[in-house]
Amino acid sequence: MQIADNAVVAIHYTLTDDAGTTLDTSRERNEPLAYLHGHGNIIPGLESALVGKQAGDKLNVTVAPEEGYGERHDALIQTVPREAFEGVDEVLPGMQFQAQTDAGPRLFTITEVEGDNVTVDGNHPLAGATLHFDVEITEVREASAEELSHGHVHGPDGHQH
Repeated sequence: MQIADNAVVAIHYTLTDDAGTTLDTSRERNEPLAYLHGHGNIIPGLESALVGKQAGDKLNVTVAPEEGYGERHDALIQTVPREAFEGVDEVLPGMQFQAQTDAGPRLFTITEVEGDNVTVDGNHPLAGATLHFDVEITEVREASAEELSHGHVHGPDGHQH
């Protein structure tokens, strides 16, 4: 079966940056990533490169920022007062939190703490990066009616939500 919309696809992947540094890999977990093709479960550039492929295929895919996690936007970096973190004892760079914005919930990363000012970045950590995937397709199958109605893959024991 070839990869097309509404297929369940399982892939092993290694993601690296332009310098060749490994950013993520399914191989460490020894469990392939399973997703429902055509439902926005993975980044668009990788999803489009997999169309028409089948189990056993191996490929290298380079994804530009606009087809990955988008370009970086300076408007998503802001300095907020420390008191915005009410109830948090220690605020440190690298910490992440979710905040409600006009565009809905967004994940922010603390990048700097200076006195009573905290700099936060709402860009995805991989925004602006060209991504390199080494992919092996391990399975392609038809999605169940339940998977299609939920818009994502369910594990062997059903869904966990």
